[in-house]
Amino acid sequence: MKDGFIKVAAGTPKIRVADCDYNAGQIIALIKEAAERGVKVLALPELCITGYTCGDLFLQPTLLDGAERALGRILDETMELDIVTALGLPVKYQNKLYNCAAVIQKGAVLALTPKTNIPNYGEFYEARWFSVSTETFDGREFQLAGLPVRMAARPLVECGTVPGLVIGVEICEDLWAPVPPSVRLAADGATLILNLSASDEVAGKADYRRSLVTGQSGRLCCAYVYADAGEGESSTDLVFAGHNIIAENGALLAEQRFSTGLTVSEIDVERLVYERRRMNTYAFPPSEGYVFWDYCKFDQEETVLTRPVSPTPFIPADVEHRAERCEEILTIAALGLKKRLEHTNSSCAVVGLSGGLDSTLAILITAKAFDMLGRDRKGILAVTMPCFGTTKRTRSNAEVLAVELGADFREVNIGKAVEQHFADIGQSMDDHSVTFENAQARERTQVLMDLANQRGGLVIGTGDLSELALGWATYNGDHMSMYAVNASIPKTLVRHLVAYEADRLGGRIGDVLRDILDTPVSPELLPPKDGEIAQKTEDLVGPYELHDFYLYYAIRWGFPPRKVLRLAIRAFDGRYDRDTLLKWLKNFYRRFFSQQFKRSCLPDGPKVGSVALSPRGDWRMPSDAVARLWLDELEGL
Repeated sequence: MKDGFIKVAAGTPKIRVADCDYNAGQIIALIKEAAERGVKVLALPELCITGYTCGDLFLQPTLLDGAERALGRILDETMELDIVTALGLPVKYQNKLYNCAAVIQKGAVLALTPKTNIPNYGEFYEARWFSVSTETFDGREFQLAGLPVRMAARPLVECGTVPGLVIGVEICEDLWAPVPPSVRLAADGATLILNLSASDEVAGKADYRRSLVTGQSGRLCCAYVYADAGEGESSTDLVFAGHNIIAENGALLAEQRFSTGLTVSEIDVERLVYERRRMNTYAFPPSEGYVFWDYCKFDQEETVLTRPVSPTPFIPADVEHRAERCEEILTIAALGLKKRLEHTNSSCAVVGLSGGLDSTLAILITAKAFDMLGRDRKGILAVTMPCFGTTKRTRSNAEVLAVELGADFREVNIGKAVEQHFADIGQSMDDHSVTFENAQARERTQVLMDLANQRGGLVIGTGDLSELALGWATYNGDHMSMYAVNASIPKTLVRHLVAYEADRLGGRIGDVLRDILDTPVSPELLPPKDGEIAQKTEDLVGPYELHDFYLYYAIRWGFPPRKVLRLAIRAFDGRYDRDTLLKWLKNFYRRFFSQQFKRSCLPDGPKVGSVALSPRGDWRMPSDAVARLWLDELEGL
């Protein structure tokens, strides 16, 4: 349970209608299986002890007494387990009958709550048997399965061993209602909502049910476990599919349909608590009558992760969704540039086109913005500025791309200017230090700025989010522009955007884009070796796929270094060993902290995703903050 991870499950036992003792045996077996698999919180379906489809049998004392005895058996036979289980049964209270959820652990009933919204439409007739939950239960103790219990409208169970874990329960229709009880439960502190459901299956209903669960988890910044009735329920008129769903903050973690058994995943309580703390719009006051009804504790043990951890968190795994996302991002970035060109009345956009990935994406976005404006792409000035490290491959790709896009192409060789500058400051041409490299980058920026002044245009920035995070830019060189279209696009996503455009555009443009994708990432500031690129960025700062992963979890979610490393080990299993991951993670934190001064004076640029480092937008950080705490934590791992 370290790092806020806790294993949860939705379970669907195979039942028999009205056979409470048989159902108790199935429930016990499922609870024990879940405990063996490391599950700490389990949700079971609505009225699973009796079956949801008992009809008028719910009014029979024989069934109600059988349900109570079955609950007692379940409590007795799971007494040694620390798993928290929510299960459904009918409960008699003050001459009324309630459709209830009982939250149990170690032989005790921690909470008992009735269903708030009783459906009585279509195929549902619950109001024929069950009363509606009230806000004013008197809190009187009564006996259930031989134990003293209290009925409560919205009880909460707080975990004493997992900080931030607070469990709330609602029942089936409650989720479908205009104001679900989970809204108030979350307001009162619940981070995990369990829904005990018996939702019959009809064509198309699963999609809506899934959207409700994931949507509610997103709105409430919570985890949501939905357990649905399944096989064994009466099929006289209906079929129940056992559609079990686990979601967290709008994301689907696990799902199972048309089966019985367990659907298991892990929720990240730390992540949920962080998001609530970050979002001031979440800060609504507790509701009246709020109470932590009881507490639970779990034995401390390691939670084995089975939930998916993508090695590319900025990139959708689904191919179709990825294409939609690429088009959306390109459109957002182009709209940002369109507005800036209109506002400044700029007649020209100047792009330093190196033949590398970032400048390629920048000119593709610029071309899209010009199309939106209805302007001739000849208003785009693509400038290649060869110097000591430029290769024929990148220079050729830059020219072909500019010409095929319909831009105005120009070459300005900066070699002599840089040599003169070196002579002026006493820099040897044989000294390939940082001065040798950065002087070229700054000369290129000066050329672009002056050309923009000549044309009455804007210099379009090419640097991406990954470079900004690592400070991999020359201060007042490629670090500077008049509008930075790539500023919130990480390097891994840059690659996918260019690949998307290669597939979409096809032809010669597609061919040159694919060759650019195959070219090693390099600033080309050192002389080539045998005509090939001598300076490869990832050899120096580390693989961008790792740094983008670290950036996402360290900045978007504020995870501590140990947790970022743990997730990386799972995500990159078989590709990078632990030592390599740790090495580059340390490098990430060193560079991220030391290079904030560059980010503090970034040019404007559009935010396109959930992570951005603009000092005017998402990220506020002093330039002299110290990384010691973060690095010390890594030293102990």
